[in-house]
Amino acid sequence: MSDDLQVSSAEPSQWMPSSNPWAIAAAVMTATFMVVLDSSVATVALPHIAGNLSASTDEATWVLTSYLVSNAIMLPATNWITRRIGRKRLLIFSILLFTVASMLCGAAITMPMLICARILQGVGGGGMQPIAQAILLESFPRGQHGKAMAVYGTGIVVAPVIGPTLGGWITDSYSWRWIFYINLPVGVLALFLAATFIEDPPYVRAKIRESIDAFGFAFMALWLGTLQLVLDKGQESDWFGATWIRFTAAVSVVALIAFIARELRCSEPIVQLRILLNRNFATGTMITGLYGFVLYSTTALLPLFLQTLLGYPALDSGLAVSPRGIGSMLSMLIAGALANRVDARHMLTFGFMVLGVSTFMLGHVNLEISMLTVAVPNFFNGFAGGFIFVPLTTMAMSRLRKQEIGNAAGIYNLVRNIGGSIGIATATTLLVRRAQVHQNFLAASFSASDAAGSLLRGIEASLYNSGTSFYDTHQKALGAIYDLLQQQASLLAYVDNFHILGLLSLVCIPFVYLFRTTQKAR
Repeated sequence: MSDDLQVSSAEPSQWMPSSNPWAIAAAVMTATFMVVLDSSVATVALPHIAGNLSASTDEATWVLTSYLVSNAIMLPATNWITRRIGRKRLLIFSILLFTVASMLCGAAITMPMLICARILQGVGGGGMQPIAQAILLESFPRGQHGKAMAVYGTGIVVAPVIGPTLGGWITDSYSWRWIFYINLPVGVLALFLAATFIEDPPYVRAKIRESIDAFGFAFMALWLGTLQLVLDKGQESDWFGATWIRFTAAVSVVALIAFIARELRCSEPIVQLRILLNRNFATGTMITGLYGFVLYSTTALLPLFLQTLLGYPALDSGLAVSPRGIGSMLSMLIAGALANRVDARHMLTFGFMVLGVSTFMLGHVNLEISMLTVAVPNFFNGFAGGFIFVPLTTMAMSRLRKQEIGNAAGIYNLVRNIGGSIGIATATTLLVRRAQVHQNFLAASFSASDAAGSLLRGIEASLYNSGTSFYDTHQKALGAIYDLLQQQASLLAYVDNFHILGLLSLVCIPFVYLFRTTQKAR
């Protein structure tokens, strides 16, 4: 594929839908927002789910893992299935499957039943993200692609931010089951809108007749399933210290190599990997993976910090993070308006600079901060999102023909999600490992200082005066000092993580200038 491929006027690329593009946007984004929201809304409810279904915390994490694995497998396969049954049919089927699966999740009476329902949810949800992106890019004129991606980005970036807040509020106020039941009316509305406004373009209506690329699909499912399993359970099992992790990682690598080899040789592959020869798309895909790494890591770390070290309840933790969503929505509107007026590379540079600086600001947290200290950098962290997501997606897809966008969208979304999964796994691992390093350093420094003995005697005296027996004061005083050391070590580990993520944000800037500029739309 030529890197400088331009859309030919002779091709069906000039097709435009009969419905208003904004009505189409409302249809696809209703479904997409529901799906993206559901990927994070269950996080804070896991302890309640485990207790209600008499399961361990480890078993409850499969509620998240099962969804992510099935979702990841569906993302790149969506374009192939679209060519078989049509985009509109697949979208309606995905919405219906997701809605029914949500009802089954809410009605689950055992953990295996809930996990099976979450797998069905992931299958339904995995097809909707790339379909929504492809439909929006096809429905809007090329000169309005920035506005289309602003609409899409609002759902993709904002939903994971408000998910934990909404999930915490529903779980605390009602029951964990309602985080799934709430999808039912939204799903019915999405079905109605999709059936009314969505239509297939001519190049999607032409179905292929070849049989499914069974080997390609099997290798892809094996690669993504084992990769997600390693990322989710790696830290818990001490990573490569565990034999089963080493084996699973090896299977994942072999399956990835086999998948790539199969797709490059197959005449009708399930995923068209050759599209990565397009320079703009390859650059955009690489950057979106790095952006997913930073975005999902920060989103996972902050609620954890607020709840474990500052003692915030789930709802307050979500409220402290919510300014990120406000910043994202504001910047999406601005970036969408500027998309066809300002060089996308300059917008990306500004976005990554704001993202890096705001993430470094989060690295100044301590155990005495107020909610405002977290809310302000969070707002700017979200504000950076619009200036990254909108021009990044627009530039990545700018030199592709419309009939290539469906395949590209599946790969693009998959890489962002994988980057997010790797980011969360890396951040949680660094959090534990760096806390251990800081704890050893602080303990050694504290023991060698003159203040150690004075602090110990002071705590002992305070405990004795409060009624603690003479024989218990020493042990309790040592326990109190150890708790303080652990808190400080954990705090420093969070600071390290935020500094690393801020640096990674700035590292993305040079890659932005690998993009080739596109011609202004008429």
